[in-house]
Amino acid sequence: MKEHKKEKTNVMRLLEAAGIAYRSQEYEVDENDLSGVHVAQALGQDPDSVFKTLVLKGEKTGYLVCCIPVAQELDLKKAARAAGDKKVEMIPMKELLPVTGYIRGGCSPVGMKKKFPTFIDETAVLFDEIAVSAGIRGAQIILAPEELRRYTEAEFADLTQE
Repeated sequence: MKEHKKEKTNVMRLLEAAGIAYRSQEYEVDENDLSGVHVAQALGQDPDSVFKTLVLKGEKTGYLVCCIPVAQELDLKKAARAAGDKKVEMIPMKELLPVTGYIRGGCSPVGMKKKFPTFIDETAVLFDEIAVSAGIRGAQIILAPEELRRYTEAEFADLTQE
């Protein structure tokens, strides 16, 4: 897998400015398969260590961000509980870019337009490094889960379906 040699994404610049160590990896984007499992395979990574970024809206809490392993499904009840809300739901795809500044397949928990409450699935702590989007399709950043948690001021929580 080649290291990222193209121009840096905003996510990379923000992490560097914060002094956070990361690696980046590029992969070929398959427009017919934007799944995270495809990304994990393209990176040669364990799908349990590659995290997708989902944006939701709570009844009371407003927008929130959940990062979960790409092969897993988000449990909306667990996400609501983590956020201290009764009910949360995924935002419509058309709202993703205006709310976060990111497109589907390139949404990162780092560097959204605003700082939203962020939750990372607790399984992240099982890995020395996890991968999340670098803010564009075709690139991921790989970093320590605790560094991501600290930078995004996230909480680790049980977020996935059994």
